[in-house]
Amino acid sequence: MPMALSPGLLLVAGSFAAFRLLNRGLERLVPPPPSARRNRWKWRNIWTSLAHSVLSGGGALAGFCLHPGLSEDLVGTHPPGAHSLVAVSVDLSPFSANRLPGMATAQQGGLSYLKCQRGVGLVAVNPAAGYFLEDFVDMLCNQKLHQSWELLFHHSVVIVCFGIAVLLHQYVGFALVALLVEINSIFLHLRQILLMANLVHTTCYRLNSIINLGTYVVFRIATLAWMTHWLFLNRENVPPATYAVGTVGMAIMTPMNIILFYRLLRSDFFKSGRDVQREKEQ
Repeated sequence: MPMALSPGLLLVAGSFAAFRLLNRGLERLVPPPPSARRNRWKWRNIWTSLAHSVLSGGGALAGFCLHPGLSEDLVGTHPPGAHSLVAVSVDLSPFSANRLPGMATAQQGGLSYLKCQRGVGLVAVNPAAGYFLEDFVDMLCNQKLHQSWELLFHHSVVIVCFGIAVLLHQYVGFALVALLVEINSIFLHLRQILLMANLVHTTCYRLNSIINLGTYVVFRIATLAWMTHWLFLNRENVPPATYAVGTVGMAIMTPMNIILFYRLLRSDFFKSGRDVQREKEQ
């Protein structure tokens, strides 16, 4: 008897194609300037990343603004669209499409968790393909490994950590906190776009550099520090395996972001012509 093709798998394929179409379509909507035509794939990649950052960062911020009580329970409760937002960032739907029970709120081990209605859950867990998955494949196909290994490693860690929230329908609030980092990513991507467009010596670039640095401290460094602190305080309430994944993830992300912060300071505020040229060519 032939095996039926999983609806989740079809949705993964369809969503992956949707992100690829967005990637291709953005070049027509936002044609690369002459200075970026030698690196067209990167121009498309950055605009796709910008679109994801606006969606996920803005959505995460709106979630906390509209549901201020969310911060009281980051394990089991989350606003209606939060799971969808996390799933947009990393889609692991084929593994969870057949595990969604009916709508109920339960208590287990002293921690509340939200079970989604099967119909709603399928829509939530199986949206557009995960951005990080698409970006991972895009870099793997178009960039040399020695240039992209840091981001590939970063994306792998994010996929694992977000995958726990998507598959278990728990820690969605915690993942939503992590998505606040994408607010800073908006300005990181804008910086790269201005750099590729050869607009380094403009007021727009300078203003973006200042905002980028400010949001980096508030939404990236401070957010990661808060997440690490939350993990430490709740270590007795989090299963050992999940705690280990979270701790390792924070241990990897924190130094990576500190190094990136140093590079931004050096490039935008203590830069030399060689540093700028190197960034444009990467």
